[in-house]
Amino acid sequence: MVVQAEQTTYSFQLLGQVSAQRDGEPLELGPRQQRAVLSMLLLYGGRPVSTQELVDGVWDGRPPPRARGAIRNYVSRLRTAFEPGRPARTASRTLLSVPGGYALQVPSRSIDSLLFEQEAADRSGDPHTVYNRLLRALARWRGDALAGVPGPYAQRQRDRLAELQLTTREALYGYALELGLHAESVPELSLLADEFPLRERLHGLLMVALYRSGRQAEALIRYANTRRTLLTELGTEPAPELSALHQRILSADPGLSLLAKPVRERHTARPEQPVPPTPHTVFPQQLPAGIADFTGRSATVEEIRTVLTGRSGSGHSVIVSHLTGIGGVGKTALALHVAHALRADFPDGQLHVDLGAGSTPADPAGVLTDFLIALGRPSAQIPLNVGQRAALFRTLLADRQVLLVLDNARDAEQIRPLLPGTASCAVLLTSRARDLVVPGAHRVELDVPPEGDAMSLLAAIIGPQRVAAEPDAARSLVTACGCLPLAVRIVGSRLAARPGHSLASLNERLRDERSLLDELHVGDLAIASGFRLGYEQLKSEPAWAFRLLSLLDAPDLPLPVAAALLGMDECTTERLCETLVDAGMLESYGTGRYRFHDLLRVYARRQAERTDTQDERELALLRVLDLLLASVVRAAQTVVSDELPAGWLYPVDQPGMSFAGIEEARAWFRAEHALLAATVEQLLQSGRGALRKALDLLTVVAVSGVFDEKAHYQEVSRIAGLAAERARADEDAEYQARALHIRAWLSFLVGRYQEAEADLHSALDCAVRADSGLRRHMSGKLLALVLWTTGRDEEAQQAVRTAEEFAGDPEDPRSPASLARFVAQLHAALGLAQPNLTVITSVMRLVDVTGETLTTTDGLQRLGTVLYRPTP
Repeated sequence: MVVQAEQTTYSFQLLGQVSAQRDGEPLELGPRQQRAVLSMLLLYGGRPVSTQELVDGVWDGRPPPRARGAIRNYVSRLRTAFEPGRPARTASRTLLSVPGGYALQVPSRSIDSLLFEQEAADRSGDPHTVYNRLLRALARWRGDALAGVPGPYAQRQRDRLAELQLTTREALYGYALELGLHAESVPELSLLADEFPLRERLHGLLMVALYRSGRQAEALIRYANTRRTLLTELGTEPAPELSALHQRILSADPGLSLLAKPVRERHTARPEQPVPPTPHTVFPQQLPAGIADFTGRSATVEEIRTVLTGRSGSGHSVIVSHLTGIGGVGKTALALHVAHALRADFPDGQLHVDLGAGSTPADPAGVLTDFLIALGRPSAQIPLNVGQRAALFRTLLADRQVLLVLDNARDAEQIRPLLPGTASCAVLLTSRARDLVVPGAHRVELDVPPEGDAMSLLAAIIGPQRVAAEPDAARSLVTACGCLPLAVRIVGSRLAARPGHSLASLNERLRDERSLLDELHVGDLAIASGFRLGYEQLKSEPAWAFRLLSLLDAPDLPLPVAAALLGMDECTTERLCETLVDAGMLESYGTGRYRFHDLLRVYARRQAERTDTQDERELALLRVLDLLLASVVRAAQTVVSDELPAGWLYPVDQPGMSFAGIEEARAWFRAEHALLAATVEQLLQSGRGALRKALDLLTVVAVSGVFDEKAHYQEVSRIAGLAAERARADEDAEYQARALHIRAWLSFLVGRYQEAEADLHSALDCAVRADSGLRRHMSGKLLALVLWTTGRDEEAQQAVRTAEEFAGDPEDPRSPASLARFVAQLHAALGLAQPNLTVITSVMRLVDVTGETLTTTDGLQRLGTVLYRPTP
C-alpha cells in the first residue's frame, strides 16, 4: 500500500473512507465530488479517463451546467495536494493531462483496494500461507469501500468490491477448516450466514464447522433452515452440493472428519509462523489527521515515544502518558503527532476520543459504546451497566497492541472506565486539569514553548522567507501571542492568507488590541488578542457564519446542520465553512463535518451575544430543530407504509433529509445520536414551541429504538427526565405526561420494569389533569404491557380496558389507537434488527387475552396491529 517513487511516497485508501498520504502526512482531498474523481482515476489503474467519463461517473447523467469546469478544478486541486511545491505552469509528473482527459500515474501497490484484489486472487503456497495472505488482505478493509463517495461509478465499484470481499471471506473459512480452525470459525460463520441467508457456500462451511466441532444436530438444523429459506424466497431446493453435504452429515461420513493435524500443532513445528489471529478481527484506525506543520518539542516527543513503546518492563499495568497544560498550548497536536508516529508499534489499531468536545464533557458509558462497536462488538451485545462495558472493553483489548488517545479529559472518574487492563496496550492522555491523577502514569507538563519554537511554527505557516525578512516584527508578533501555539497559529493563518501584508503592519494591529486581552482567559494566560485578530480579518459574511455556527451545543456540525444554522443552501454553507477552516477559525475533520476548538467556540458565542440579537440567535437554533424534526419524520415515513397520523408531530416548513430505505435511516440515526440528543437538550430550555418540537424529536428517537437499545439508554432517558422537569416547571401536564411516557418506554425496553411502572402511573396522573385521552390511551396500553411482563395479568387486563375507553376508531388517522399503531410499527420497522424476546413474550401473553393466534416469529412485526387494537 506504500511505494517510493522519485523521493515521494504515496499511499491511498479506498476500502473505507477515502484518504491518502504523501510522505506519511495526510492529504486534504477536498469535497465529496473531488474524492469521486480521485477514486475513478485510481481505480482505472493509470489508464486515461476522459472528462466525459468523469462527469458521467460523478453525477449520474444529471451533471451541473459547468460540470467539465468543475472536473478541471478538482484535478487542479488534486495536483496541488500531490505536488505542493510544483510551479503553477509546470506539468504534473503524477496527475497527467492526456488528450480528452487525465491519467493518474501511481503504482498499483500504493492503492489498498488493488493490493486487496491481488492478495485475494493469489492462492499459491500451502494452505497455511494462503490463509494468512487472505487474512492480511481482509484486514485492509476499514468499512464500506469508497464510503461517502457519490456517483454511479463509485456505487458500481462499491458493489463489486463488496462481492469480492464476501467471496474472499468464504475462501478464508475454507482454508480455516482445512487447517483445523473449525471451532474458532463457528461464531463468525454463523454471523455471516445469517447476514447472507441465500449464500449456500457459507451455510455449507458452517455445517462442516459445526459437524467437526461435535455439533451434528445443529448442522442438520442449519440445513433445514437454509432449505426452508431457499424455498420461501426463491422457490428452489438447495444446490446438489449442499444436499450431498447434508446426506454425508446424516450418515456421519468419515470423510468429513479433519485428517490434517490441528493448526496449533503446525505452529509448534514451525515456530517462525505465528498463530493467526481470529478471522475478521477489527483494526480500528480512529486518529484524526495530524498537524502537517508541527514543529519543536523534539525532546518531549522522544520522551513520550520511549515511554509508550517500553511495554516489556511494565509488568501487567497499562502504560499511560499524561499530557497536561493550559488550553491552546498544543497538547492535542503533540498527542496526534506522537500517535501517528507510533502506528507501526500498535498494529492492532488506534482508538481516539475527544472527551471534552462541546459544552458537555463526554459520558464514559457512551464512549465505551463507541469503542466497543469500533472493535467489532455488535451493539445488541453491549451491556447496560457501565462497569460491565468497561470489563468487556478490557477483555477485547487483552493481548492486543492498541494505542488509545483520550483527548481533553475532565477528571479521573471520566477516564477510569476507559483504561485497558494489560501492558500490551498504551494510553496517551491529554487534559487541562493538573489535579487529574492516574496512578502510575508518566506525566508530562506541557509548558508554553520557547520563543524559538514559536518562531519556527510561524515560519512553517507563513514561510521562512517572510520571517527572515522581518525578524524583529516576527519576534514581537509571537511575543504578543504569549508564544501560545494556538494564538500563533491563528496569527500565522491570517498572514498566510495575505501574502502581500507586512508582518510589521499586522503586529501594529495586534498591539492595538491589547485592551481586549481580558475577554478570554485560559489559566493565567490570555489569548483573546489572537482570536480577535483572526475574527476581525474575516469579511462580514464569514464573520457572521463564525458567530452563528457556534450557537449549537453539539460536538460537531454536519454540513446540513451548519446550513440550517445559517439558513443557507449547503453549497454556500460549505464555502463559508471552508473559508473559516482556511482562516484557522474552524476545524474540518471529515468530509462535510466541522467543529470548533472549544476556546474559539466560547469566543464566537460572546461575539454573537454582542453582535446578533436574541431573536436572530434563537431563530438559528430553531432552524436546526426544524431540520432534524423534518428528517426524523421522513425517516419514519420511509420505513412505515401507513400515513403519518394527523396532528402527531409539530408541523415544520422544510422537507428535511431524505433516506433511501431502512438501513440508511438507521445509519443516520446512529451516526448523529450525539447531535440529536444535544439539540433536544439545548432546545428544551427555549419557548413552548421549541419545547414541543424538541419533545417530538425525542419521541421519534426514543420509540424507534435506533439508539442501540441498552448502549445509549442512559443518554436518552436522562434527556426525557429533563423534558419532564421542564414541563412540570411550566405546569404543562400534557407535555409532562408525554416525557414520562418516553422514559417509561425506554426503561421497559431494557428491563427496568419498576422504573417504567412508576413513570407510567405518574404519566397517567398528568394525563388526567390535562384531560388528554391520547395520553391515557398510550400510557395505559404501555402500563398493561409492563404489568403482563411482570406476571400481573388481572391488573394488566384492567389497564387494557381502561386504556381502550380512550382508543377511538383505529381506522381514524386522528385517533389515539391509530397513533399508537403507527408508533409501534415504527419501532418494529426501524429500531431492532433482531426481535426483542421481552416484547414478544409480552405480546404473546396479551394475545391470550384478546383471543388471537400469534406465532413467535411474528414478533415485533405484529406489535403495531395486535398490541394497539381494542380488545373485543
